[in-house]
Amino acid sequence: MPLDTPELHPFSNTAAPSPEGLRAVEEKVARLNADLRHHGATDVIRRADAEIENLTLVSSFGAESVALLHLASMVSRDIPVLFIDTEMLFAETLVYQQELSERLGLRNVTTLRSEEIAAQDPDGTLHQYDTDACCALRKTRPLQSALAGYDGWITGRKRFQSGSRAALEFFEAEVPKDGAAPRIKVNPLAYWATSDVADYIAENRLPRHPLVAKGYPSIGCAPCTSPVAPGEDPRAGRWRDQNKEECGIHFVNGKVVRTGDKS
Repeated sequence: MPLDTPELHPFSNTAAPSPEGLRAVEEKVARLNADLRHHGATDVIRRADAEIENLTLVSSFGAESVALLHLASMVSRDIPVLFIDTEMLFAETLVYQQELSERLGLRNVTTLRSEEIAAQDPDGTLHQYDTDACCALRKTRPLQSALAGYDGWITGRKRFQSGSRAALEFFEAEVPKDGAAPRIKVNPLAYWATSDVADYIAENRLPRHPLVAKGYPSIGCAPCTSPVAPGEDPRAGRWRDQNKEECGIHFVNGKVVRTGDKS
């Protein structure tokens, strides 16, 4: 497998989305959700791969990522996978990403890195006083730029992860914040519980992220991720003690969803 190389995709469409285009995406989303209402994750990925012309999978290669990546590899090892290296990840994550990609035979993995870090956060301290700006610089903008070339993307989001995800469906219509054309967000694991993920990983003898055993059930950047105590919410270690539960990658109607904001 070739080594990942830093790559940023330019915006392919910055015009305001047309009402007709958005309506077509919303109708397709409604049809897919109705058709697959009682189906499993593999069927969702297979249908997405068949019906969404330019489809990619975005993975953090975090605590539970191996389940979705394995499911996708069973459908097609050629599905493009985007991995964002924020340059503040745990060393264990970088090693895990390489080893897991090889183990699953993923043939189309691209590593995204921001080209703005040297100019906007030269001393690497932005996260200490503005986590939203840091996430935008290192994660959101590079990913949104890369996604501009795709009609849909697969995520590992699940209903149990936070209040803002409680009503998550298999397919969602997304209006990108950057003004690009509407696209479809695919959530094959939307209805999975923590036990479902753990059982799938165990039954398929898949390798876990090494930090899971050290008390990290949700893993992001090293400065903003801490271990979680027994009984705490699995995402309690992400931006601990801050009014923040998303990095900004996931939007509802073009808006970042924050704690207490379910609109």
